[in-house]
Amino acid sequence: MNPATAAKTPKIPKKTASAVASPWATAPDREQQREAKRQAVLQAAAQLFNERGFHATSLDDIAARLHVTKPTLYYYVKNKDEILLQCVSQGLQMTLEGIEASRQAGGNAVDQLRACMQVYADIVMQPFGMCLIRVGDEEVPEPSRTELRRMKSEIDQAFRRLVAQGVQEGSLQPCDPKMTAFVIAGALSWIGRWYQPGGEYTPEQVVQQCIATLCEGVLRRPEPLTAVPAKRGAAPAVARRTAIR
Repeated sequence: MNPATAAKTPKIPKKTASAVASPWATAPDREQQREAKRQAVLQAAAQLFNERGFHATSLDDIAARLHVTKPTLYYYVKNKDEILLQCVSQGLQMTLEGIEASRQAGGNAVDQLRACMQVYADIVMQPFGMCLIRVGDEEVPEPSRTELRRMKSEIDQAFRRLVAQGVQEGSLQPCDPKMTAFVIAGALSWIGRWYQPGGEYTPEQVVQQCIATLCEGVLRRPEPLTAVPAKRGAAPAVARRTAIR
């Protein structure tokens, strides 16, 4: 090459090596994906347990609901007993966390009691909460059964404390906190057995009507007596009843 021509030829910059995006997920991403899939397994299982019952549901049924093979499930769970334990545990944990959040929000005993009732009723209409109600803890093998019963006891004690506090404040009628807590939790728990999504009432309507019935009762209160102003020279005023609006 002529040296003169070479001097006029522009220099071409060398290409720098660019980083190649790895098709493999990082460790945190893999763990996140695995947890998402495990939760999908639990959600599908809870729905089937609620629809068919624990004993009538097989791992094949759960795999079919997720459109995967049965061996795939073993990447995320050990067996059906573990699935049930995780479903019920999540229902209980959601309830305990919701009750604690209601307590932290403050207010008087009645405010907190209503908030706890709202949380409890909301959760028993969700798959994990419904599973907690529809599948008895006797289905869970020991030692997990004892732990689940301990967590259930925490929910009961939370209701008892709020009822006792309300009685002490004078905002609730004098009553036995233990029996009253049983009635409240029992009534709200039963929602998880009869509630069907897509029915006549929305979840919000179910919750509000049940709480109103529990807090206000079903008996009609006597209408207050008001005195009719007596006309001059007339007989003594006759009490009349006025309707509560």
